[in-house]
Amino acid sequence: MRNCVILAGVFIWCAVTFGEVSVAQVGRLRYPPEMPGAEVRVYKKVDHVELKLYIYKPKDWKPTDRRSAIVFFFGGGWQGGSPAQFRPQCEYFAARGMVAMAADYRVGSRDKAKVADCVADAKSAIRWVRQHAAELGVDPQKIVASGGSAGGHLAACTVMVPDLEAPDEDHTISSQANAAILFNPVLILSREGLSDRVPRQDLEERLRDRLGTEPKAVSPYHHIRAGLPPMIIFHGTADTTVPFETIRVFAEAMKKAGNRCELVPFEGAGHGFFNFGRGDNSAYQKTLELADQFLVEIGFLAPRGQSEQ
Repeated sequence: MRNCVILAGVFIWCAVTFGEVSVAQVGRLRYPPEMPGAEVRVYKKVDHVELKLYIYKPKDWKPTDRRSAIVFFFGGGWQGGSPAQFRPQCEYFAARGMVAMAADYRVGSRDKAKVADCVADAKSAIRWVRQHAAELGVDPQKIVASGGSAGGHLAACTVMVPDLEAPDEDHTISSQANAAILFNPVLILSREGLSDRVPRQDLEERLRDRLGTEPKAVSPYHHIRAGLPPMIIFHGTADTTVPFETIRVFAEAMKKAGNRCELVPFEGAGHGFFNFGRGDNSAYQKTLELADQFLVEIGFLAPRGQSEQ
């Protein structure tokens, strides 16, 4: 029964987030994004599309620094969305001493991109940051990937998925993030290993077409292995878009493999609960507080009152 719930949730999620309703919901954030105070760099060009990083640096930043960096990927079902979603988080972590960035990537509504393309872009963004670490004042071994919903999926993929690299980049420079902070992410996109039942062919084929590859290839759950970087996941127990049970199963499997994976449930919270401006901002503040604590614990951020340098 447990596997049936998981798989039903996965395919209900796919049907919802790929629909017009999901794209309309994320349309509240303007695109191109308004990111005052950010340094803008192009990290990748695909045909006529320039993909940008919106970079926020600490006030005392120097080119000779070796700070931790965090790269945020917006949500929107891989169909829409805006880097502006994570502007508040970028400003927060820059104030805490990190080099914080919000990444653009190709999406279905603007670029006819498949999910595999989105994953390749996310990996390119991490690689670009590592490649340019010296000029960014960043420690190339302390790059955190973060994001919400579909963006959380992309962040997880930069930590876990070994393939789907952009073909024309220097693959001697790793695209793997060194840690992950995930907000109601999508982490299971394949039935393989989760059910003995014959899958519904129509849903399987629809999912495969939207992904642009086999579901298992972009399903973080199916790339769990020992030795993965640490991660923390924030998820609402009442999330009907990405069911909480899928995340619990993922976290249990990660721990069984010997990885550090903290799952922080938010009781009664639905999808997108963590965003700035949602309700009284208490969930936004709490997730920042816990993410901050996580980064301090893994040595990526100095405790408050101590210098990063």
